[in-house]
Amino acid sequence: MATPVSAAGAYASIAKLTGALGKPGGGGGGAPESFGDMVKQALAAVSDAGQKSDSQARALANGKGDMVNVVTAVAETETAISAVVAVRDKVISAYEEIMRMPI
Repeated sequence: MATPVSAAGAYASIAKLTGALGKPGGGGGGAPESFGDMVKQALAAVSDAGQKSDSQARALANGKGDMVNVVTAVAETETAISAVVAVRDKVISAYEEIMRMPI
C-alpha cells in the first residue's frame, strides 16, 4: 500500500516530467522547444527514475539501503512509466483519428 510520502514523491516526479511542457526551449525566451525534445526529456526523466530505483534496490540488497526509500523510488518509477504510457496512448489515438479524417 502506498504511503502519503510515496504518493507525494510520485506526484513530484510527474510534476518534474510534465513541468517542461510549457517552458520555452533554451530558457532565454526563445522559440518553444519541439515536441521531439519534450519527449526526449520525458523519457530521460523516466530513465533516471528507473536508475534511481535500481540503485536504491542494490543498496538495500547490500544492506546499506532503507526499504522506505526503495518503495518510494519504485512507486515514482511506476507512476512515471504510467504517465509515459498514457501520453503514448493519447498520441496513438490522435494519429488514428487524423488518419480517419476525410481529405
